Amino acid sequence: MTQITIVGAGAGDLSQLSLGSYRTLQSAERIFARTLDHPVLRELIEDGLSMTGFDAIYEDHNSFESTYRAIVDRLFEEAKKGSLVYAVPGHPMMAESTVQLLLEEQEIHGIEVIVAGGQSFLDALFTAVRIDPIEGCQILDATRFAKPEVQVRNHLIFVQVYDQFTASNVKLTLMELLPDDYEVTVLQAAGSRDEKVIKVPLYELDRAMEVNNLTAVYVPPVQDEKLLYHDFGWLRQVVATLRAPGGCPWDMKQTHQSLKKYLIEESYEVLEAIDEDDEDHLADELGDVLLQVLLHAQIGEEEGMFTVDDVIQNLSDKLIRRHPHVFGDEKVETAEEVAGLWNRVKEGEKETSPSQFDNVTKGLPGLMRANELQKSAAKVGFDWDEVEPIWQKIEEELSEFKEAVQKKTFEDQEDELGDLIFALVNLARFYKIDPEVAVHRTNQKFIARFQHIEKRVKEKGLQLEKLSLEELDHFWEEAKQKGIK
Repeated sequence: MTQITIVGAGAGDLSQLSLGSYRTLQSAERIFARTLDHPVLRELIEDGLSMTGFDAIYEDHNSFESTYRAIVDRLFEEAKKGSLVYAVPGHPMMAESTVQLLLEEQEIHGIEVIVAGGQSFLDALFTAVRIDPIEGCQILDATRFAKPEVQVRNHLIFVQVYDQFTASNVKLTLMELLPDDYEVTVLQAAGSRDEKVIKVPLYELDRAMEVNNLTAVYVPPVQDEKLLYHDFGWLRQVVATLRAPGGCPWDMKQTHQSLKKYLIEESYEVLEAIDEDDEDHLADELGDVLLQVLLHAQIGEEEGMFTVDDVIQNLSDKLIRRHPHVFGDEKVETAEEVAGLWNRVKEGEKETSPSQFDNVTKGLPGLMRANELQKSAAKVGFDWDEVEPIWQKIEEELSEFKEAVQKKTFEDQEDELGDLIFALVNLARFYKIDPEVAVHRTNQKFIARFQHIEKRVKEKGLQLEKLSLEELDHFWEEAKQKGIK
């Protein structure tokens, strides 16, 4: 069977090339190289060894993926003419996408792919920066990594830092996680006689030296705990510490039941921050809501029921399942079509559906739940098409409430007031107004205007409780005229 033998050219110069690899290259009839820009291969060529490089393919393609695809296709095409040797920098199994593609597709082409070995640059790199990788080491391809993958608590090594653009991308990503002046190490040709090791502040990473295909970047693990405050895993540990023996007495005694009111309070504070259009305040309040989620998850973990990982997994599964137009083959064009698709998927998730109101959460605040109940009933046609009957219903309920106040029991008065409020929710829904948000805004407006009264009374050296309603109302009207909301 025709063979493609892959040889690693090592990390340094010819003196570090293994004897086996040297003999394989010397005895080969045909040699192809991913790139000829490597110290070992340049020396072999100078000594008279003939080989064909694929450097020109890099110039013809705009992405590494298409470049590697073209190289692999060319190698399989050449292998049909007879066995060959394919030389790559470093070790064939280290950061070599073309090798992975060759191994995956060898059976399809009926060609045997043999990995002959080579010296990885990692040994020389670990020696150059004086680290023990067993402490925790992460190796990332600088040409294709995402910020969520980066674990700054580990020794970090970025390989494939081919050019200034790639180095800049690494820098900008790290600057979102680390201080601009965090010290990193740039290594070039580690282990060879041309080795260069330069320590630079992060912001100078892409200006430290001329980079090439032998450049790597080392980022030492974070030691300052404050730099980990953005890390979700670290936050989990903080919450677990609060709940653990020796932690916070208040946090330790909380239960799912006792925390219910705090989740509601924090959610309303998020709404307040949104109304204030204050991004910093919003970020802070969202953090308070996240704390409630993590506390519930920590309690669930302590009870052996669920963990925050289960919460995240369930959410991911739900989001993907309910967005088949994004993660599947469904086609939708408008937000309305998305809403319909979402509801159909939700219905399909249920084994039984005995009531139209099964989807309405029981623990919602009153106005919000009334709104959702009416919306659910409207889906099957139990709703007014015009607004006039709603106005009439409000007048009817107001009249019945007045009668109850004059002639009936307190329970009757509560019932009639509830009917009136329910009718008002219907009116709000017709005009696409969220009643919960509307009441929240009115509450905030009341607070602002009353605080104006307090301020004005204090300015005049008066006592609030000694003023008449007419006097206080004067300041209230003043607040309205000033447009205080």
